[in-house]
Amino acid sequence: MRILIVEDTSDVAEAASASLGRAGFACDIAPTLADAQACAAITAYAAIVLDLNLPDGSGRDFLRERRRAGDLTPVLVLTAQFSVEDRVGALDEGADDYLVKPFDLRELEARLRALTRREAGRAENRVRLGGLDFDPGAQSLRVGGAAVTATRRELALLNLLIANRGRIMPKERLFDGLFGFENADVGTNTIELYVARLRKKLAGSGVAIETHRGLGYRLDLDG
Repeated sequence: MRILIVEDTSDVAEAASASLGRAGFACDIAPTLADAQACAAITAYAAIVLDLNLPDGSGRDFLRERRRAGDLTPVLVLTAQFSVEDRVGALDEGADDYLVKPFDLRELEARLRALTRREAGRAENRVRLGGLDFDPGAQSLRVGGAAVTATRRELALLNLLIANRGRIMPKERLFDGLFGFENADVGTNTIELYVARLRKKLAGSGVAIETHRGLGYRLDLDG
């Protein structure tokens, strides 16, 4: 899943991006309000991590702008402002959650997993489907009770397909969910390779990834 990190402090943004990357998220970093607006205009994100204090404006302005435009993307606000009024104000303006700086990167990951899980309509992090047992937080996959080794991007692809179970997902949308702007040299045909690898690893699970030519891929129980 792809996350937009709107944060002007480079070490905070890079540390968050690296940590979330290891957890299976693809991240774009926007250090200014203008960068955030440009990114949001061309890419659909699973969630946005938003610092309120930006060099060219307030994160609240960005939040209000997105909500007025009907954008329901989950937003987790980062703030160094400790007052209850500031936090309540951000939540009332459309934020879904917040973290007060300094924060633990593990908590950031957990909160983003909760937000994206809620958006996908899942009550818990762990997914059991047929003979498949998948825990995105632990980055673990089991098929028929046996542990399966999979790469971070293979697991991220599985997470995206499960979150949209029963729907045909265009190859371009899957690509956008797995790769950030820094992967501009990677082509969308890479998705075909990851799907082929994932199919082999799900063999015997009772879960199928169907190809709908010209449309995309669909995950559901086999048969």
